[in-house]
Amino acid sequence: MSDAPALEAVALGKRYGHKWGLQDCSIRLPAGRVAALVGPNGSGKSTLLRMAAGITTPSAGAIRVFGHSPQDQTVEVLRQIGYLDQERPLYRQFRVQEMLKFGRRLNPNWDDALARGYLADLEISSDAKISSLSVGQQAQVALTMCLAKRPALLLLDEPVAALDPVAREGLMHVLLRSVVDDHTTVLLSSHALSDLATICDYVIILSKSRVHVADDLDYVLASHRLLLGSREQLPDIPPGVIVISTTHSERETALLVRVEVPITGPSWRVVEPTLEEIVLAYLREQQPKTLVPGQPLSGNLGGDAQ
Repeated sequence: MSDAPALEAVALGKRYGHKWGLQDCSIRLPAGRVAALVGPNGSGKSTLLRMAAGITTPSAGAIRVFGHSPQDQTVEVLRQIGYLDQERPLYRQFRVQEMLKFGRRLNPNWDDALARGYLADLEISSDAKISSLSVGQQAQVALTMCLAKRPALLLLDEPVAALDPVAREGLMHVLLRSVVDDHTTVLLSSHALSDLATICDYVIILSKSRVHVADDLDYVLASHRLLLGSREQLPDIPPGVIVISTTHSERETALLVRVEVPITGPSWRVVEPTLEEIVLAYLREQQPKTLVPGQPLSGNLGGDAQ
């Protein structure tokens, strides 16, 4: 494996008619990371994953998987990726063992022992018909099919959508085993932020078809703060702060900010935000608000939370 990033996009864009599904997307995902891809419906998550898998052709810019173009070097890329669409396509009339046979014929790096081991641990019979399995079990079979390719990069589009907590836990267990055992790089899109925070070490936030954040999770958490202050007597904005989102309650104003230097002084109460609070702040606003240090906060810069 080369030193190339697992996934790199430069000014990547995809146009559907007159509308951009993804625009000016530039990210660099290092190999060996587990990355959360978060954003509202229609933000471009599936579009990015499908271009990485070589299913969709970019309208602008470029995308590479371990240094290879998914569109121009399809064979090299297909050997290195596992892609799970949010619809989890399986042949419902097949039995599980027939799905494994199908995967074995199509993939030269197929690991049949690994696939059967995962399914045995999940107590999914190889004789069972796909149509007889629960939604959670079908998701686990689909993920097992991806992992049995021994991919260097795993692309997962909403793998836990519509799953109950038990099924979600089982699927995440299978995923984590692959990450630990094979050092698989994972790009995982999901709305389940509580699940992502426990397994991911990198975060990409998409909103309005553009990338707003793409960095180490630890850095994202360390570089953002919640500032809480009285709504009646709003303090000045501290220096070195970019306001991402502002909300108001009856008595209090809350700013989610990106910081460049530690915030000092008694004017604001400073709180470390959760990943969910950071993500929601970016999704709430189209563009961060850059304010002049020392400038008083006036008006409503964001939405009201009563």
